[in-house]
This record gives sequence, structure tokens and C-alpha cells, in this order.
Amino acid sequence: MNDQSNENKLLEGEDFYFTAEGYKCFTEKHHLKRGYCCKSGCRHCPYGFNSKTGTIKK
Repeated sequence: MNDQSNENKLLEGEDFYFTAEGYKCFTEKHHLKRGYCCKSGCRHCPYGFNSKTGTIKK
């Protein structure tokens, strides 16, 4: 069974939104709830990851 607990469910408008192109874009709040940087160069990265240098600026 593929049940997610309520604490793990993603909420549109809070954890993500859809871009004009139709892609799911995670919010800063979602990244902070996850607790770490995935180093993918996310638009709303709160950890300061720079995809050009591969470094995190704290």
C-alpha cells in the first residue's frame, strides 16, 4: 500500500507550485522541511548552493 502520513504529504502552494511551463517547483519552506541541500541548483534553495562552483554558502 502507498499511504503517506499527513506529515509527509506535499501541499500545493506551500511545499511546491507549478511553473508556467508546467514543472513542479519546490518552495524554500519545503527545502527547509527536508533538512538538507540536494545540490541540484533549486530555484528556492535556502542553503545557498551555487551550481557554477558546486559550493554551499552559509
